[in-house]
Amino acid sequence: MDTSQLLKGVLDLAVLAVLRKDDGYGYDVVRRLRAGGLNGVGDASVYGTLRRLYNAGMLTSYVVPSEEGPHRKYYSINETGRARLAESRETWRSFASTLDGLLEEVAA
Repeated sequence: MDTSQLLKGVLDLAVLAVLRKDDGYGYDVVRRLRAGGLNGVGDASVYGTLRRLYNAGMLTSYVVPSEEGPHRKYYSINETGRARLAESRETWRSFASTLDGLLEEVAA
């Protein structure tokens, strides 16, 4: 099964979840998503999601100088983002439970 369409639908949730404990810059977020099992996530998709979440007021950002190249723009989740994360988590759990039920009926 191609998971790219599923990933598009949950990438906002995944990015907010990754940032809930520690701030991160673009590639750091990509790395953490992949380490969490989302191996198919693309760099451009994550960068676009970070910009969209920032523009929607769910993230704040700050710049940190880097000795290894250009400055890094770090993102952190704010209260609006935490509220969206909580809401999206409940939506996901309900959806996953419903789908699990449907899949169990098919297997029976």
